Amino acid sequence: MLMDVASSRRDPKRSRPPFECIALVLQGGGALGAYQGGVYQALAEAGLHPDLVAGISIGAINAAIIAGNPPERRVERLRGFWETISEPPLGIPAAPFKLGDVTHRLVNETRAMNIIFFGAPNFFVPRVPSPVLAADSDPGSLSYYDTAPVRETLAKIVDFDLINSGPMRLCVGTVNIRSGNFLYYDTRTHKMGLDCILASAALPPGFPAVKIGEEYYWDGGLVSNTPLDWVLESGDRRDTLTFQVDLWNKNGDLPRNMMEVELRQKEIRYSSRTRLSTDRFCKAQRLRRAMRELINDLPAELRDTRHAQMLAAEADDKVYNIIHLIYHSRNYEGSSKDYEFSRLTMEEHWAAGYSDMVRTLRHPEVLQRPAHPDGVFVFDVSRHGRL
Repeated sequence: MLMDVASSRRDPKRSRPPFECIALVLQGGGALGAYQGGVYQALAEAGLHPDLVAGISIGAINAAIIAGNPPERRVERLRGFWETISEPPLGIPAAPFKLGDVTHRLVNETRAMNIIFFGAPNFFVPRVPSPVLAADSDPGSLSYYDTAPVRETLAKIVDFDLINSGPMRLCVGTVNIRSGNFLYYDTRTHKMGLDCILASAALPPGFPAVKIGEEYYWDGGLVSNTPLDWVLESGDRRDTLTFQVDLWNKNGDLPRNMMEVELRQKEIRYSSRTRLSTDRFCKAQRLRRAMRELINDLPAELRDTRHAQMLAAEADDKVYNIIHLIYHSRNYEGSSKDYEFSRLTMEEHWAAGYSDMVRTLRHPEVLQRPAHPDGVFVFDVSRHGRL
């Protein structure tokens, strides 16, 4: 059973890992985002507080809750948010007994259908009348659901003054509707407000576009569902320990029916090729480290040449640990898993994230600087774990 937040155990003896930056990277995935809450609880209990948190869609919402609260309140606030948006409909409690796979899938699909018709409590509600029947309007009202409830929910639990003045850096990804260009709102370059967070989570046609300044924005997941590239390729390179928390698994079985076809295409689309990004970064970092060694070995007169200076600007000897945590669906979860906000499922997702992070941290190499020449260490407990 998931540990109660009030009784969370912390390890006061754990020292900060030998990295200049600890980054938490949160993918989008709707109701699956409770998995990220469990991951963060385990990190907090281990005393691993991020210097940078980046998110897209539900990952942006989780990131804002983390960055917008002091360390001692973050887990409580995250947990409270997920409990608030997964309140059972009509006060009906979750089943007090374990369900078989067939029954569990039926319960999940029934709850998902309820979400389609009535929305999720304190998150979104259907627009009445339907926008399909409405005349032309501005993008901020062209959606099947109204997200005013989550705007009110987040306003109560996220301190944007803390986000904009605190030590933790926050980044969220959006898409400009007119240009189609990806844009990151980053507390280093922007003043972050609630609209920035809601824009990152504005997945059409379910949720409305959000206007910031003179432009309208949609969910960053339309272009890339993970901010991993943004974090790793940041201009000020630092030794970085990155926890990449994915909600969609790119690997899967061949679909056997139309429901599995819909599920598989979602997994492929929203997994955003995280491993490809990681492999590309590892190759680039090997080249940067090789360039640094080459520059250091050059005679002084050659280091001052134009080409050597160009190489030196791209070279570095920084090290990176990229720790993947990927949610693996249960057999009874279908294509509605990203909008099935029941309390039962929320608890399962949270517990899975907590367990995966605890298992990951049992491997000491996760928190150690990579010793091999490449300077990059990649770990996924589901592939490399043994404890």
